Amino acid sequence: MHYVYQIQSVDYPEEFYTGSTDNLKARLDSHNAGRSPHTAKHKPWRLITYHAFANREKALDFEAYLKSGSGRAFTKCHLR
Repeated sequence: MHYVYQIQSVDYPEEFYTGSTDNLKARLDSHNAGRSPHTAKHKPWRLITYHAFANREKALDFEAYLKSGSGRAFTKCHLR
């Protein structure tokens, strides 16, 4: 499975991050260990939502959509 996930900073609750992975637990652990330069300064993180896809390309397409302007609006209305 391939996952698109959204995480929220525990200490900075206005900070969110959207990403994709094939190992959700390991990826969240990586964010919380500070191994991602995009999320290191706002750790720790908590998982807000994730979506599972059997097809990697579909997951990457959905991730790209969530990072677009209309995808950000969709996220605010439906996923947070």
